[in-house]
Amino acid sequence: MSTEANDPVANGPTEKGGQTAAEEKRTPSDFLKAVLGRPVNVCLNSGTQYRGVLACLDGYMNIAMEQTEEYVDDQLKAKFGDCFIRGNNGEFFYHL
Repeated sequence: MSTEANDPVANGPTEKGGQTAAEEKRTPSDFLKAVLGRPVNVCLNSGTQYRGVLACLDGYMNIAMEQTEEYVDDQLKAKFGDCFIRGNNGEFFYHL
């Protein structure tokens, strides 16, 4: 049985409580809760990207990642076990 059938990140909004998918509202907080423990890509203001598993983040958008790889100009530069990124350095991140 596939776990993706009940995966809110992979499947997007679904019908809930009589609401259609278009009426259901998802907040950024909902997205962040859904991607904890999943692979993400974090792009810094400098353009450097970090790909790894999102371990946790706080209200200041400080990010902790595991199994992290550093990419500069789309080329792998380094691998880290754990990585901590200060929130004001991040430009954006997304679920892989």
